[in-house]
Amino acid sequence: MSTRRRLGLFTGVGYDKGRGIGWQIAWQFASSVLVMPWFVPVRVRIAVLRFFGARIGRGVNLRSGVRVHWPWKLVVGDDTWIGERCWLLNLEEIRVGSDVCLSQGVLLCTGSHDRRSPSFEYDNAPIVVADGAWVAARATVLRGVTIGADAVVGATALITRDVPDGALATAPAAVSREAAR
Repeated sequence: MSTRRRLGLFTGVGYDKGRGIGWQIAWQFASSVLVMPWFVPVRVRIAVLRFFGARIGRGVNLRSGVRVHWPWKLVVGDDTWIGERCWLLNLEEIRVGSDVCLSQGVLLCTGSHDRRSPSFEYDNAPIVVADGAWVAARATVLRGVTIGADAVVGATALITRDVPDGALATAPAAVSREAAR
C-alpha cells in the first residue's frame, strides 16, 4: 500500500545542518564568488573551503564549477582530483580518500527522503569514496554508499549500493572494452 505524501507536513526533524544561519549564508556567498568561478586559482578555492571547515589534504586539484553544499561536512585526502561541475550534495559527511579522481559532472548525493513517511522526512546517509577510486564523468553516487579502494565507477553510472574494492561498476547498458575482447 502506498503512502500519500503531504509535503506541507514536512519538518526536517533530526537533520542538523552543522552551522548556524549566518555561517550558511556566508558560505553560499563565498562559494559563488570564491570557489565556483573559473578564474579563481585552485589554492584560493582550497583555502576558502578549509576556512569554512572542510578538511582537505595536500595536492588536491579542485576544478571550477564544483559545488559543495556544506564544506564542514567534507573530508578529502591527498592528491585527489575533483573535476569541473562536480556537485557534492553533502547534507551528511562525504569522505573522499587520497588519489581519488571524481571526473567532470559527478554527483555525490547524501540526501534523500523516506518514501514511506507521509511528511516526506529526510533519509540521509554519508558517502565514502576510498583511496585510489575513480568515479567517471556524470556518474551519480547516492546516500549511504561506499566506493571501495581502487574501484572504478563508469561514466553515467547510477550507484545505489556499495562497490567493492577494485570492482568495476558501469551503467547498465555499458559494455567495457575488456568484456568485448
